[in-house]
Amino acid sequence: MASFNEDGISNLLHNDGSVNYYRNVLTHYEAKRYFDWLLQNIVWENDEAVIFGKHIIAKRKVAWYGDSDYLYTYSNTTKKALPWTKELSDLRQIVEQSARTKFNSCLLNLYHNGNEGISWHSDDEKSLKENSTIASLSLGAERKFSFKHKLSKETISLVLEHGSLLIMKDATQTNWLHSLPKSKKITGPRINLTFRVYLEHITSL
Repeated sequence: MASFNEDGISNLLHNDGSVNYYRNVLTHYEAKRYFDWLLQNIVWENDEAVIFGKHIIAKRKVAWYGDSDYLYTYSNTTKKALPWTKELSDLRQIVEQSARTKFNSCLLNLYHNGNEGISWHSDDEKSLKENSTIASLSLGAERKFSFKHKLSKETISLVLEHGSLLIMKDATQTNWLHSLPKSKKITGPRINLTFRVYLEHITSL
């Protein structure tokens, strides 16, 4: 597992990318308030994928928000961005201050318990700016999060805490995979918000 300095910020990757972790970008009270609001008010839909021609509907739920009605395609399915809510805009501002990056979109994920996770992948779709910063805000149940180097197969893991922020930047998506492993020990829900830099000219309406 990764180690941390006193500020709760750590450059987790030894090479070929950069990942920093911020333990408390939100207070426990703020994190709980936002978690409850997001759980009840976000327009959640079951995630879908087309794999080897088979249409799969996952238990995990997702939502896609942005500055415009961007069309985001991954796993051979397409989602149309909804307009920002005040709460999402407030969270975006908080995240931008830590990441020192302006974001124009956010993909939200809802994992109901540890039976739901996501397998190894990179956020390297053509609709996302190459080697751009992606900031992931975690709320709810603490979950293990892992990185694996595409060539050396080295793995690095950490636990994402309630109210924490993980910032992936530089060549991380080019050289590393990441995953959220399943765990039967996790019984509560987790929401994460991944703020992104979407290329507007690719597929927006």
